[in-house]
Amino acid sequence: MEFFKKIKSQFFASLASVLLSSAFLCTASSTLAAADELKFFTIGTGGTAYTYYPIGGLIANAISKPPGSRECDEGGSCGVDNLIASAVSSRGSLDNLNAIVAKLRNSGFSQSDVAYWIYTGTGTMEGKPPATELRTIASLFDEHIHLVTLADSDINTVADLSDKRVSLDEPASGTYVDAKLVLEAYGLSESDMDVQALKGYAATEALKNGKIDAFFVVAGYPAASVVDLAAEVPIKLVAIDGAGADSLREEHAFFSQSDVPASAYNGLTENVSTIAVAAQWFTSVNEDEELIYSITKALWNDASRQLLHDGHQKGKFVTLEAATKGIGVPLHPGSERFYKEMGVLK
Repeated sequence: MEFFKKIKSQFFASLASVLLSSAFLCTASSTLAAADELKFFTIGTGGTAYTYYPIGGLIANAISKPPGSRECDEGGSCGVDNLIASAVSSRGSLDNLNAIVAKLRNSGFSQSDVAYWIYTGTGTMEGKPPATELRTIASLFDEHIHLVTLADSDINTVADLSDKRVSLDEPASGTYVDAKLVLEAYGLSESDMDVQALKGYAATEALKNGKIDAFFVVAGYPAASVVDLAAEVPIKLVAIDGAGADSLREEHAFFSQSDVPASAYNGLTENVSTIAVAAQWFTSVNEDEELIYSITKALWNDASRQLLHDGHQKGKFVTLEAATKGIGVPLHPGSERFYKEMGVLK
């Protein structure tokens, strides 16, 4: 009898072991399958002191939905199943577009003017091979050209930059491209001043410490670095208007005249008229159509809209109604399909 009890005990122990092993293998298999389905998607943004980076982080969060996330209608992620998107700090527009062409990033933000010139090989990119693989996901918000100096500076017009120490930002940035165009429109060139290539907080620190006299930045207001600077020292924004601005807009249709409101930065007493350009989101035509369709759809769901609205002052301007306005580079087929379904495109 003892012998049969022992056999019975060993049988059930073995059976339990087999069942436990099977359960483990099933779980491991499911985990590996989920890992196999993971998709990673990078978004090139800009310097951490400007607007691209925080907006990029909000969008990356909105379109992501890692395995195991709660469903959207249960208060969880409303992004793309098994997608992990990340916002990558970069040198800006040119850097992002070049990285897309070189297959180093899946997507990136850029000023619409810079993107059009790279796509067509015209304007400031004259003589370079057109980057015809670029495609648009969405137009996001307007960016304003800020010309920042100290409140007691004798720089009151663009022409006053002559013989001054001026930062135009890094050469791979959209700010650098537009700053040069602004200077040319007012009859100036880099040889007329001591040009620096400082970005973000490096530029604000240099201005505050008297190492430069002014700097350019193209960003959606309020730009974090300028906000912090204005909280420490009195500043002013120099208007970019008049005949120079008129000629700039006539030559380049992407530019518009727009105000930075006095409320944008501490110490401003009135709105400042300047030049604006659209910030847009780009990718490659080689990215999967279904993936870009799903990303575009996730960008414009109600949860994403609320996330953007609450997350940054510029987020409230990121709207579906404006998603296809001012586009000079063709839409990606996935994005185009979504906008047609939503009636944004005919």
